[in-house]
Amino acid sequence: MSKEKEKVYHCSRCGVEIRSEDVTVFDGEELCPSCLERETVLCEHCGDRIWRDDNAGNSYITLCQDCYDNHYTNCERCGCIILEDYANYVDDDPYCDDCYDRLKGDHPIHDYSYKPDPIFYGSGKRFFGVELEIDEGGKDNDNAEALLDIANLYDEKIYIKCDGSLDDGMEIVTHPMTLDYHKNQMPWQDIMYEAIVLGYKSHKSGTCGLHVHVNRETFGEIREAQEDAISRVLYFVEHHWNELLKFSRRTEAQMSQWAARYGYKNSPKEILDHAKKEEKGRYTCVNITNWNTVEFQMFRGTLKYNTLIATLELVNRICNLAVHSDDNRLAKISWSDFVISLNESDCAELITYLKERRLYVNAPVQREEDE
Repeated sequence: MSKEKEKVYHCSRCGVEIRSEDVTVFDGEELCPSCLERETVLCEHCGDRIWRDDNAGNSYITLCQDCYDNHYTNCERCGCIILEDYANYVDDDPYCDDCYDRLKGDHPIHDYSYKPDPIFYGSGKRFFGVELEIDEGGKDNDNAEALLDIANLYDEKIYIKCDGSLDDGMEIVTHPMTLDYHKNQMPWQDIMYEAIVLGYKSHKSGTCGLHVHVNRETFGEIREAQEDAISRVLYFVEHHWNELLKFSRRTEAQMSQWAARYGYKNSPKEILDHAKKEEKGRYTCVNITNWNTVEFQMFRGTLKYNTLIATLELVNRICNLAVHSDDNRLAKISWSDFVISLNESDCAELITYLKERRLYVNAPVQREEDE
């Protein structure tokens, strides 16, 4: 019986004869091993074979068109291909890690939405994050670098962002710090002095605010306890609105625009319930819409050290009352009771400020103007 003759194939690309066991059929073509290696490649994402000329990647990564379209993008700066899950976005433009790091160095003023992972400074359970708006000195990278160099000499304590509410300025934002750290280790006096030298104003600009974030955990370990204490914060603010308005250095019109009150109610719970139902958003005297912080927004901006520290001491004392008082005790505390309870050891700047603003029980003192 005669042996069946082996079928002979010819490579579609080079024409060479191929044994049946060596032929590869791809995309309707019969390819020899050499042409298969030379003319085709495997997509590094899905593993499918494609023609080399159809590579949607580059010399460093081979990709089919579908994988590139669905999973990859190009760095806006250097053009390299990045897996979308690892791209860094700035103003909706993607950047690779190297270009993103360079971009941050080239542009020290971040977009308003920029929010890095918080770095906590100081020992304790209560942390304050400060947002200080400065205006009229320019949204200037060199000026921002000068302020960053002072604050971030050893560690990143602040970052700087754009703010659409300012005419020609920027917003200085701190990482969360304890009150003691703000007072004794944060170089606020040097930062403020440099800002003034660079031509910035805050209080005098009329456009700037000073916002203080307090971590919610300071009000209780569970959400229910936090809500109870926060309701007492709102109660204190509403029941001492006239004094706090004077303390804030804002006008009624400015308050209505940027830090609206919730309205007088007879109990903390009523005020909190009303605040939640009203849904006024974040432009309120005490913004409770953030998941991790409570934000005191009623204060006018300042480049005066005493005013900044006095504001932090005031917020700290309000938080103390909210945590350590019950509703009945809080309702009985007058403004005079509140200021008499302050002591020089931990509220020295606050007492001085209250005297300057004629909000203290003793005789007022001569005050310097805010910048």
